[in-house]
Amino acid sequence: MPEKPPEGSKPTYYEMPVFSSIEEERQHRKERLAAGFRIFGKFGFSEGVAGHITVRDPEHTDTFWVNALGQPFSDICVSDLLLISHTGEILEGKYAVNAAAFAIHSGIHMAHPEIVAAAHSHSLYGKTWSTLGRELDPITQDSCIFYQNHVLFDDYTGVVNDPEEGARIARSLGSNRAAILRNHGLLTVGDSVDEAVWLFVTMERTCQAQLLAEAAGKPVVLDHETAEHTHKYVGNPFASWFSAQGLFDKIVREEPDLLN
Repeated sequence: MPEKPPEGSKPTYYEMPVFSSIEEERQHRKERLAAGFRIFGKFGFSEGVAGHITVRDPEHTDTFWVNALGQPFSDICVSDLLLISHTGEILEGKYAVNAAAFAIHSGIHMAHPEIVAAAHSHSLYGKTWSTLGRELDPITQDSCIFYQNHVLFDDYTGVVNDPEEGARIARSLGSNRAAILRNHGLLTVGDSVDEAVWLFVTMERTCQAQLLAEAAGKPVVLDHETAEHTHKYVGNPFASWFSAQGLFDKIVREEPDLLN
């Protein structure tokens, strides 16, 4: 999980969960995953059968939970989730898995044992920005979340069905929290579903902001020192986890059936 605020500081509005058992942590991760899909549905990140979020199982760490092929994000409940091994075997669940979801996410989870969750979709502004073959610039405070913390994967070879493509994406990602998949879309990762989902939401908005700014004129790019300093405040794992809590609380209140 992300680091907590410094010792001696006042408690934050949201406190990170503490689990008394593996089963409790697994249930929490699955509930956050289902909520994450509902958030994606609210933001309109669905595009046919494209898009997936995964979370590593806390006990069987060579497996991950993911959505079924074709199920609308806005309908997903905890009971709909699939448990997939890194070799592609469906261990729990009654539906098929998206081949691209397996290829991309198995590569990431195998190569990066420190990553708990990953999110990918063909969101409108993310896929639009991806066609430019560029990283994002630090032109706003929010864009500094991704300053020196994302990569451009420019080796797109078509629909990702080959696990080796997922392995190449994982190698390109390195220790960064996000990737722009050229001519494809966005990918974010985190220490929790909350972090990965929040990073995707704010990265999509950052793509939108830069597209709008460049359409209007020439944006002022922050200097390295300012962008780096800002990133330390807004781009750390706890900041991303904390920023996500309002979204998750709201979706659970509005759509409690997701917990079924």
